Amino acid sequence: MSFGQGGPSWGPGDSRTPDWAALAEASAARGRRRKWLFIGGGALATAAVAAIVATAVITTDSGGASGPQKNASELPAPADLPSESAPGPSFSSVAPPPPPDPKDYIADEKKDTSPVTVDAFFPGRKLTMGDRVYAKGATTRTTGCATVTQGALGPILENNGCDQVIRATYSKDGIAVTVGLAVFGTEAQAKKAAQQASGGIASLSGSGVPTFCRGGAVCRRTANSYGRYAYFTVGGHISGKNVTTADKAVYAVGDDLTDFAFRQIRHRGEVQASAAAGAPVT
Repeated sequence: MSFGQGGPSWGPGDSRTPDWAALAEASAARGRRRKWLFIGGGALATAAVAAIVATAVITTDSGGASGPQKNASELPAPADLPSESAPGPSFSSVAPPPPPDPKDYIADEKKDTSPVTVDAFFPGRKLTMGDRVYAKGATTRTTGCATVTQGALGPILENNGCDQVIRATYSKDGIAVTVGLAVFGTEAQAKKAAQQASGGIASLSGSGVPTFCRGGAVCRRTANSYGRYAYFTVGGHISGKNVTTADKAVYAVGDDLTDFAFRQIRHRGEVQASAAAGAPVT
């Protein structure tokens, strides 16, 4: 039995049974031929691409008459590159002098050359300390140090070389305090006078403040020093009532005035030290 042209041909034996072994061998042969065709074609394609790339590289390296040259000559010359040995910033090995100490300018009359006046230490018409405002009363300045003291303080001031005393009185809510600054030539003199203090500065009335802390009334007194200044306070009730340790208001006012006096003396040193630091060196 046979089919038309191009159909399968049967092998020997039963004319109705195909020769399966022959058919399988023919199919395998066709597969091997296709595989070798694919491999050969791929190799030819790879060789063609490699040839194109090689040609492009050669063309790029060689350049043309009018085309840009892409070669190592375009790299910057060594002289154009930053130098690793460029000098860094230099610093002076000489340390700047330390700023002047403000206390130096209030410790000795040779440096403490600013004018000593009432307004320099007690400026304005009132004093504000935090939320507390005190009215300023009378002020005085005298070179007779012993004349504005009570008890033994007068001789103590004079024996230690007191030059002058400045006083000012402040009041608030029926309490008055007089603060007095005794001026000396040196810090040692002022410190000694404060340590030896006995008696106290005399209260100063006037300018709305009646006489207080006189005639045997008990009042609170303090004595301190800073630089060449000894500063004293005397405070009590305007009514003449004696002060006791329970009178917190009197102590509070006295502490405020003591703190204020210290700040004013220190500020005087700061101003003079600042001026000295800004002055040209000669």
